[in-house]
Amino acid sequence: MSVATGEFCASCGRTDRPLVDGVCAECTLKKRPLVTVPESAMIVICPTCGARQRGRHWEREGAPMNLGSEDLAPFLTVDPEAGVRRVRWTETLAGETVRRFEGVADVRFRGLDTPVPLRLLVRTEHRVCPTCSRRTGNFFTAILQLRGPDERLRSHAADLREYLAQEWDRLVPELRGEWRKALTRREELPEGWNLYVTDTQAARGIARHLKSRTGATLKESATLWGRRNGQDVYRVTFRLRFPVPPSVGRASTSKNPAPLER
Repeated sequence: MSVATGEFCASCGRTDRPLVDGVCAECTLKKRPLVTVPESAMIVICPTCGARQRGRHWEREGAPMNLGSEDLAPFLTVDPEAGVRRVRWTETLAGETVRRFEGVADVRFRGLDTPVPLRLLVRTEHRVCPTCSRRTGNFFTAILQLRGPDERLRSHAADLREYLAQEWDRLVPELRGEWRKALTRREELPEGWNLYVTDTQAARGIARHLKSRTGATLKESATLWGRRNGQDVYRVTFRLRFPVPPSVGRASTSKNPAPLER
């Protein structure tokens, strides 16, 4: 690509504009689409959490169900020489599964600012994402077992569960967001609590954090659950035995653990 000045544009004949390959920017704009979109596009949305499917992955959990510029931006194709400053979209048709958008892209091209009109028809499909499917189906890959130092507090089981609940309440705010999202349900047992987790790495991170913050002992074990894609699938159990102060066993008010935040 050659840039020249002082010569005339091969299309309009002007001599006061820089030329690229013998043509000025204005004439290039008339023949060259700077921003394009397909005639129609498909967006898959999880009706439970609002996540969007991008290829094989799901993104933006917690996003609103209404479509916005972030949903439409991936469908833009921009000329390598152009810079898009802003895109404004207006929804002109809102059906149950079909929506139409009119847009204007503010584009900078070879020193010139120009608006580019856009039209995009979007079809939406509701499909439950794997994370929500696992949560509603009670799927889990790991268990966190919150226990006392041994099995000798059976006569004070309620006091033990209360103490373990208090420790959990205290430490939940410190956990990473992705760890809390992996927690799916809890189960009350005479000897303590079981917490079910959909991601083994998240469960391991939680277990190690609890151990470091409380002085609990940690034991990890795995059991064969089944086979998937020709490989063995294991469920991992993380048993945490908390040191219990002498006050456990005295009269106290029962308390449930903090809800599993998402």
